[in-house]
Amino acid sequence: MTTALRVVIADDQALVRTGFRMILTAHGIEVVGEAADGAEAVEAVRRLGPDVVLMDIRMPAMDGLEATRRILAEQTGCRVLILTTFDLDRYVYAALAAGASGFLLKDVTPEHLAAAVRLVTTGDALLAPSITRRLVERFATPAPTQPAIHRDLAALTPRELEVLTLMGHGLSNAELATELTLSEATVKTHVARIFAKLTLRDRAQAVVLAYETGLVSPGDR
Repeated sequence: MTTALRVVIADDQALVRTGFRMILTAHGIEVVGEAADGAEAVEAVRRLGPDVVLMDIRMPAMDGLEATRRILAEQTGCRVLILTTFDLDRYVYAALAAGASGFLLKDVTPEHLAAAVRLVTTGDALLAPSITRRLVERFATPAPTQPAIHRDLAALTPRELEVLTLMGHGLSNAELATELTLSEATVKTHVARIFAKLTLRDRAQAVVLAYETGLVSPGDR
């Protein structure tokens, strides 16, 4: 018997929370709590231990960005999906850099919303490659002197560096396999090793890292 996924919805608009609750419930996903601001979201995660938080960015008292940082800093294993009405929003980029597993536009279809919640719990990131690439290209700030933590690309083998570069361009595992003439299983192994060596949570952080270290530059490819 499969345990239902547990979700907290954080949005300052009650109508949005109600709509998302109805959609997720209809798809067999349990909504265990709601929050009207970031502080409530942090408290709800501590109290309820959800698998995923749907997190609006622009909320009163504590915004979704600060709430995301606090939730992920506690390393509960909870994933954060950012909700936004803007696909090119500086706050969305900052949330991805802070470790959010992806983002959704609020006009998402019911099917896509349910699929997204399930996807991030598998350990993958929810990234629309073209939108994520535009976000990163607009807001990433490559610098030659990044902190050593998470940034020591010298730990990667040449093949892993190649895989990370292609991930930075938004390629999926299937596309990586085609590009590098490898099996998808081998690609997954390379990706897992990259995450472990660079202590990355998921693909979202890998894309951000590829730009911020200068491994990938805006306009490449």
